[in-house]
Amino acid sequence: MKIRHLAVTVVLLGLQTPIFAQKVDVKKAFQHAATQTGLLLKEVEKTKDPKKPQLFSPRTIEAGHLKLVASRDWTSGFFPGVLWYLDEFYGTEHWKAAAKKFTAEVEQEKNNGTTHDMGFKVYCSVGNGYRLTHDPHYREVIITAAKTLSTRFNPKTGVILSWDHSRDKWVNPVIIDNMMNLELLFEATKLTGDSSFYKIAVSHANTTMKNHFRADYSSYHVIDYDPQTGAVLKKNTHQGYSHESAWSRGQAWALYGYTMCYRYTKNPLYLAQAENVAKFILNHPNMPKDLVPYYDFDAPEIPNEPRDASAAALISSALYELNTYSKARKDYRKKADQILESLATKYTAPVGSSFGFILLHSTGSKPGNFEVDAPLSYADYYYLEALLRKKNLK
Repeated sequence: MKIRHLAVTVVLLGLQTPIFAQKVDVKKAFQHAATQTGLLLKEVEKTKDPKKPQLFSPRTIEAGHLKLVASRDWTSGFFPGVLWYLDEFYGTEHWKAAAKKFTAEVEQEKNNGTTHDMGFKVYCSVGNGYRLTHDPHYREVIITAAKTLSTRFNPKTGVILSWDHSRDKWVNPVIIDNMMNLELLFEATKLTGDSSFYKIAVSHANTTMKNHFRADYSSYHVIDYDPQTGAVLKKNTHQGYSHESAWSRGQAWALYGYTMCYRYTKNPLYLAQAENVAKFILNHPNMPKDLVPYYDFDAPEIPNEPRDASAAALISSALYELNTYSKARKDYRKKADQILESLATKYTAPVGSSFGFILLHSTGSKPGNFEVDAPLSYADYYYLEALLRKKNLK
């Protein structure tokens, strides 16, 4: 009996320790993700407040409690996306049903013209749903969402307006994160043949490439434009250490965004931009050996600064795609593998912990002092996407 007990203990310890050998085993990583997400589904049901039915999508852990957000929150589409990725890997009705349920809660955002985050919310949820099911209802939601997002495009600036808030700081702010929402527009043109979506996406990508980047291909977070003339008013960094620093997740948005733009346009300038951003990130002297960056490459207290696993997951996912386009293929794939290995061995939550989130040690906003060294739904989303891309490369 003691021997059996010891064996069980060893197995449990193995599950509690987030290691999947020295090289990432995609199957084992998904098993861990499935176990955690199963727990998270239960925790969501326990946390839901009948007085606040609009709160449904898990975002993070805040003050020791699971934080749920409404569809209007920019992160609301990531957990449905996690469920779609689990459905893609396992192909079971269980994950598909859960994905459909949570996606349905986000669909109303297709008409929300007060935000630029349409891609994050609608495409990560409904977009993945359509990709996997070809449900014509999802197709219509995507098209409507793209039309709504297009209303935020200003021909005078050449870009899509990001934030409606913080008018005391900026007149017409555009953030590097906004590159991620262009995928929705590109897809809408594919679905409809209407080139207006494509043209807006290209204009935004070109203008961002012109104004957001420094000579070393690092990116500012926020560029403020004069909405009447298109002139640049300010170049700021809001969630990083300082205006002239390189906020890690911002660099990841840029890498992912231009890689994705090359996928749709085959414009060699976008490929070159992605490769130059990758070079900045991967060769930066403050990039840790495990390739999981600090929240900002220029944070003053490195190595005693919080990491950002969400940025690492984004970078890994982007590098797997960039690997398929670039001549430096082995390099990008090797680095992406190394990042995934680090995430899977040092940044995953022990089974049964953290309310069911998959990754730990992300940073939402260090300057804002929120979601610092915390699990985040978008870290989990891009981690699973990177695992799937690794699997598909094989």
